[in-house]
Amino acid sequence: MHNAPKNYAEYHKEIEGSLQDQFLRKTLDSFAIAYRENRERIFKDVDEHALIHAIADMKDDACKHMEELYAQFKAQAEKRGVHVHRAATAEEANAIIARIARENSVKRVIKSKSMTAEEIELNPYLEKDGLIVDETDLGEWIIQLRKEPPSHMVMPAIHLSRYQVADEFTKATGVKQEGEDIQRLVKVARVQLRRKFIAGDMGISGCNFAIAENGAAVTVTNEGNARMVTTLPRVHVVLAGLDKLVPDLESVMTVLQVLPRNATGQRITSYVTFMDGAGECGANPDNRKIMHVVFLDNGRSAVAKDPLFSQVFRCVRCGACSNVCPVFRLVGGHKMGYIYIGAIGLVLTYLFHGHDKARLLCQNCVGCEACKNVCAGGIDLPGLIREIRSRLNAEYGNPAPMKLLSSVMKNRRLFHRLLKYASYAQKPFTGGAPFQRHLPAILLGKHGFKALPAIADKSFRDRWPSIAPKITNPRFRVALFGGCAQDFVYPEQLEAAVKLLAAHGVAVDYPEAQSCCGLPLEMMGQRPASIEVARQNVSAFMAGNYDAVITLCASCGSHLKHNYPDILKNDPLASGAKAFADKVTDFSSFVHDVLGLTAEDFHNSGEKTTYHAACHLCRGLGVHKAPRELIADAADYTPCNEEEVCCGFGGTYSAKFPEISAQLLRKKLDNIKATGASCVVMDCPGCVMQIRGGVEKEHLGIKVKHIAELLAENMKH
Repeated sequence: MHNAPKNYAEYHKEIEGSLQDQFLRKTLDSFAIAYRENRERIFKDVDEHALIHAIADMKDDACKHMEELYAQFKAQAEKRGVHVHRAATAEEANAIIARIARENSVKRVIKSKSMTAEEIELNPYLEKDGLIVDETDLGEWIIQLRKEPPSHMVMPAIHLSRYQVADEFTKATGVKQEGEDIQRLVKVARVQLRRKFIAGDMGISGCNFAIAENGAAVTVTNEGNARMVTTLPRVHVVLAGLDKLVPDLESVMTVLQVLPRNATGQRITSYVTFMDGAGECGANPDNRKIMHVVFLDNGRSAVAKDPLFSQVFRCVRCGACSNVCPVFRLVGGHKMGYIYIGAIGLVLTYLFHGHDKARLLCQNCVGCEACKNVCAGGIDLPGLIREIRSRLNAEYGNPAPMKLLSSVMKNRRLFHRLLKYASYAQKPFTGGAPFQRHLPAILLGKHGFKALPAIADKSFRDRWPSIAPKITNPRFRVALFGGCAQDFVYPEQLEAAVKLLAAHGVAVDYPEAQSCCGLPLEMMGQRPASIEVARQNVSAFMAGNYDAVITLCASCGSHLKHNYPDILKNDPLASGAKAFADKVTDFSSFVHDVLGLTAEDFHNSGEKTTYHAACHLCRGLGVHKAPRELIADAADYTPCNEEEVCCGFGGTYSAKFPEISAQLLRKKLDNIKATGASCVVMDCPGCVMQIRGGVEKEHLGIKVKHIAELLAENMKH
């Protein structure tokens, strides 16, 4: 039922199949846009960040006291007539539930939606034991009919059209069902499921929270089926991961302020059910429900002790990480997960289902940080995925190309010499143009969706001695962090920044010992090389007494500011890394917030100009206002639909998954064209490379600029 791709070729073939599914693409597109709008609206009446912080603290504390909470829950629940079990493995959990069924002469089992049941593959186990198992959540029942796993944690059948559902209902009922009549399909499902509710001997439900203080199990649902499952049968089994344990009712009420908002854009769901002990049941001789709670470990107690990965237990299974993921939006959950779906699914696959199953899946993350930005528990999902890549490389060994690239990038002089050599070697393919125009198509393959840039004839570091400004009595002393792309591909972007900064009394330095920020190495799981590059860069800037370290690359900036202190935390340079990171500032924020430049400092060109927000600027660095206001100061700013959605570059991601990168670029270009703007501006050379390459390939005639170029061109002096 659940399959993981065996190799890259197989995985890419599966991805191509999803990309060609027009219904899937249209459905997930519509959902992603509507979800983002609804989520923004529904969070306006609460302090989202304070709530997420409170949930993270509560869940982290619960994780540290998992054993005490389990013991407290067990004692309280057993006082109320509930049988509490603990299963070390998926096999043991299945065996316990099957034994409960046998002991109570159960023939038919009805279930409400439970990702934990999916995790242990409960249905096939019980069916092999001779039981009839029926899912009663509408989406789960549909995919059960199709013998498919869920494609989303909250909406398991989101990938299916009404016509596919009608076909399954026709097979299930023996009566022809029409896909056009949705209300009729709902009525058919209601009739079929009610028969199952009445016939069920045992109900199995999941659990959103297990409250230690009173032994209560809590479910949060939008369909009435869960209450039918937990009340009608004479036997009820609750299946819960140990991570669902919370200390008290107050904790539940805190999470409930975020969970429905994040999952479905509601203030509260239709049903929140608290099951505090075994209730009445006339079908049993003692008039009491036979109630069992089975807690699943399956590696959870070990993960709880991991100082990094224990944060996964903040997850409340809202599915928001899928809802905002640009990759999920294109390929769906069946291609972005094993059992658990989306960004959290990539991590949980590694933790619960085997490193071999996660090896390919964890590569399919563009690193846009949209998931981290909306996570109800503030989990650093992109960081965990990068850590998994690093651990898998250590476990399985680095592929030869990765070893070679890693050894080159950590040797700054060799890396820079190779780039300089490439600037000469490319001449037959560029013809002096800023693009690789004459590369044979066979060399491009799936990468032919955009024009590739040429390496600059002269790098910024080689230009620096002749352009370095000399400022007397400067307002600020800053250092530029150039990064690979701007140093060797787009040096004109750095030159524009130097021109603007110098014109406003800023002394600028460019430490020549700096190198690549190391983010590409992190994304490839090359942690040892990443650490070495970080050490080189911190050392390069330590000698200068700078007010700020300014970067024109959002990805570099986010990595330097947030990741350097972490990856160097056990290094002798740890304190230097923290001091360095504290000074890192993106170009737009420095110009807007520190220098305080306004419309009075620019000649407004009046050119219709739109904006693309680089992922690591708007989410990684949390910068939203500064670039938009600066564009409006220097040009006619025209907002673009989905400005803060990824363009599909993702550094090495566009090389690993060009078919997905191409589709993300296509969406971005369509939105840019729809504005009617003749120019699009951004804060990241990687985004410039992606979007300018697409504009050039399609001959759109739209200018693609870094914001530093726009501002330098239009400043008054």
